[in-house]
Amino acid sequence: MNLVDYLSNLNSEQITNIKRVFIVDNLSSGNYLLLEKIIKNKKNKQLDIEFFKLDIRSKDIEKVIINSDCIVHLAAQTGVLPSIENPFLDAEVNIFGTLNLLNFSVKHNIKKFIFASSAAPLGEQTPPLNELKLPSPLSPYGVSKLSGESYCKAFHSSFGLNTLILRFSNLYGIYSYHKGSVIAEFLRRIIKNRELIVYGDGNQTRDFLFAGDLSEFVLNLIIKDFEFNGEVFQLGTGVETSINKLIDIIKETVNKDFKVKYEKERAGEIKRNYADITKAKNILNFSPDTDLLQGVRKTYSWFIDYLK
Repeated sequence: MNLVDYLSNLNSEQITNIKRVFIVDNLSSGNYLLLEKIIKNKKNKQLDIEFFKLDIRSKDIEKVIINSDCIVHLAAQTGVLPSIENPFLDAEVNIFGTLNLLNFSVKHNIKKFIFASSAAPLGEQTPPLNELKLPSPLSPYGVSKLSGESYCKAFHSSFGLNTLILRFSNLYGIYSYHKGSVIAEFLRRIIKNRELIVYGDGNQTRDFLFAGDLSEFVLNLIIKDFEFNGEVFQLGTGVETSINKLIDIIKETVNKDFKVKYEKERAGEIKRNYADITKAKNILNFSPDTDLLQGVRKTYSWFIDYLK
């Protein structure tokens, strides 16, 4: 949603070589009304945006890919806990769905295939996380995302598909009201006057990346001439933030009292996580500039407006 919104707000001179955008979503967690609003209010009237309600596991997705030049694969079953509760669904979506997209991309000579991975394939590591760390996933989700990475590399080696693997840190931002990410979950609970639930002591750390910064970066990858060669890039801010520190930032943002309840830590969760983004900076000019306080303020403000 953030990427579509970002594209729709650029003028035609800024994206001269993008004329059509195809959106594929099965709406299992997406919101079509929000998407419809973005399309209706787009500033770039020359940009043609079409929506297809499809699952990435469906063979019908070929009718979208056949008319495309670049695939930005953001669809997934996300989250550690859902993957533990139903590892078969996790594998079906994240492994076979990705394989389905890769197969049709080769068949129809897609120029670029950008795959959204995560820090989950690396498992528990001594941070900062980088591309040289040996993967050791702790959850079925981490396994399925690592499998997707491996298929992207294999399809480059075997078929010459121009694939790129982006390991996202914890994403947050506008349009995430229905997401299960920690910032979205915390802000929803505060708005509903419910206590925050922290699994563990709150000293576990994450690297929070604002979706607006990521959207700008992905656009750059789409429009510029890059040969990706199946490479992996770690994305984040390089800033390690504990959940307790995040709660302090949220307190500063919402100006509202709320309670925090600490419960037993969940199996499969990584305790420390932040990224070394040197490779992405040097090769892909990746440079996020939204700090966490600024990003949380933007996200909370959007949530409030969304609920009006």
